[in-house]
Amino acid sequence: MLALNLPAYSHKIAVKEGKNCIWDDLRRKYVALTPEEWVRQHFVHFLIEHKGYPAGLMANEIQIRLNGTKKRCDTVLYDRSLTPRMIVEYKAPDVEITQAVFDQITRYNMVLRVEYLVVTNGLRHYCCRIDYSAMTCRFLPDIPFYSDL
Repeated sequence: MLALNLPAYSHKIAVKEGKNCIWDDLRRKYVALTPEEWVRQHFVHFLIEHKGYPAGLMANEIQIRLNGTKKRCDTVLYDRSLTPRMIVEYKAPDVEITQAVFDQITRYNMVLRVEYLVVTNGLRHYCCRIDYSAMTCRFLPDIPFYSDL
């Protein structure tokens, strides 16, 4: 797989039913190893190991209902009272981060109303903070530490 702009970690890869799979610590199972999944697993480990995010407060593939249809948020981070605080949207490294990607995560946020939105393709990472009282959205220079949320 492609080298990413994220720290390396000791991932577990296995072949299941003839397909390459990678271990997902949050879901506690092997999942299909796609380019997007490669990004997800690296980014989740980055958040846990380098930014202090508690693994027990993160979940992958969270289903929501949006305008009567089922959608899935790639990763959702919760605070200690289990209120959603951050949505992370992953794209494969060869997928450009465009306005359409931000539109997608913004639609998900219509349901969850989190304070932080993160979009990454493993090479470029964007994080914005939403201030609902001032009705503003500000891009941050880096992904915040969990303790700073």
